[in-house]
Amino acid sequence: MQAAPAAPLATPWAVELDDATVAFRLADARVYTAVERARLSVAHGEFVAIVGPTGCGKSTLLNVAAGLLKPAAGTVRIFNEPLTGLNRQAGYLFQADALFPWKTAVDNVAIGLEISGASRAEAHAAAQKWLTLVGLGAFAGRYPHMLSGGQRKRVALAQVLIRNPKILLMDEPFGPLDAQTRQIMGNLLLDLWTADRKAVLFVTHDLEEAIALADRVVIMSAGPQSRIIGDWRVPLPRPRDIFEIRLEKEFHTLHREIWSVLKDEVLKGYAQSTGETSAV
Repeated sequence: MQAAPAAPLATPWAVELDDATVAFRLADARVYTAVERARLSVAHGEFVAIVGPTGCGKSTLLNVAAGLLKPAAGTVRIFNEPLTGLNRQAGYLFQADALFPWKTAVDNVAIGLEISGASRAEAHAAAQKWLTLVGLGAFAGRYPHMLSGGQRKRVALAQVLIRNPKILLMDEPFGPLDAQTRQIMGNLLLDLWTADRKAVLFVTHDLEEAIALADRVVIMSAGPQSRIIGDWRVPLPRPRDIFEIRLEKEFHTLHREIWSVLKDEVLKGYAQSTGETSAV
């Protein structure tokens, strides 16, 4: 396992979690600690994937970075400034579609700029540009129910990117898609990211997807009191093609190394979710 390099002195970390602990009070007044003392730094322009068993707190960490959850202990800094509310420098792409069903694709993409004060004409011109960039220029007038799952994800991606956030938070955005469409979306994401590198925190259950996309793969332990237990640098060269990179020897070597750690945590998480504690 390779340690992440130190950030350049002149450039603050885009996202920095320092001993962040997240706890929830249950109905019976007990306290459930979901994540304990998480330490994670993401540089500007760096693509970091978070992988771990179901229920380990991957999405919880994203919500902390987004300012949707306040840690019970520890600190969160965004570009070296303490995060005290919503992270206005981040765009959040959820697993579920966040499209308005009564609006067309171009209206769904434009709404972010319109809310910020842009004129309808200006917002629509920018939205049409982004739809073209994600390969949907000819589908601007279609409603979400007229689009495939992959097309809706492209609209959602354009909807986030049109606001030009400095940080992308992505919570299993391609999870509901079939394998082939996920790979197509992965290549699209890499193309857009390469053109304008932002800091990315990408949550996924798919270790292959994490390695294919990211500069670093971070592993979380099974919960409760989930911890970050591994941080691997991905040495694969860029630009990458999702279809081709999985055939490389270095890809499989890294996959085996990470899986040797992740497998135990996945089994622990499964045993906890089913009550089969003897399975671990």
